[in-house]
Amino acid sequence: MERSIADELYCDLLNVSNIHLDPRSNVDGAVHNSHDSDGDELWYDDGALPYETDKVEKAFDMEREWQRRREQFHTIGYRDGLVAGKEASAQGGFNIGFKESVFVGQAWGLVRGVTSAWVCLPDGVKERLVETEEKRNKLRQLHESVRGISATDALRFFHDHLNNNLMEHGENAETSSNAGDLHAQCSGANVIEHYVREFNLLLVQCSAMDVHLE
Repeated sequence: MERSIADELYCDLLNVSNIHLDPRSNVDGAVHNSHDSDGDELWYDDGALPYETDKVEKAFDMEREWQRRREQFHTIGYRDGLVAGKEASAQGGFNIGFKESVFVGQAWGLVRGVTSAWVCLPDGVKERLVETEEKRNKLRQLHESVRGISATDALRFFHDHLNNNLMEHGENAETSSNAGDLHAQCSGANVIEHYVREFNLLLVQCSAMDVHLE
């Protein structure tokens, strides 16, 4: 019995001394513990990575969406600006064209209407309104010339006249004073305005015809 107790004490002392004398076991244990702790830390980091990745992906998606919307609205704004500019320009051109054509169109309509009404009158009424045969013939010829010009032709004549005026603007263009065929006159002459002037001269000579052009 005493031998057994002595053996156990001796074995315990021997184990303690081996622990103190063998540093490798301590290092191995420390390394093992270190690996365990590193594993815990790596596990924690791995657990945090998905969250961080989601944040980055969301930020990237938001930035991409912002760029897409920015380009979209930029394109829409640019297109709307072009449309508004074209509309403003077209409206300005319409205003200028209307201002330059409305009075000519009104005068041209009066020439067509008055001459057409005059040729439909009885001969006796024509003689009372226009005293001489020469003036009646001029008025009849004017009616035939005006009737031969369609609305499309009148618009084309006026358009050509405006273009010629623009081309000759700022230049001292010489005008022909020779009478003759209107279509043989120099470029820039307005057929419509010529007929209106001729009609006005006849009205001055025929006082019985009370027509107001203004």
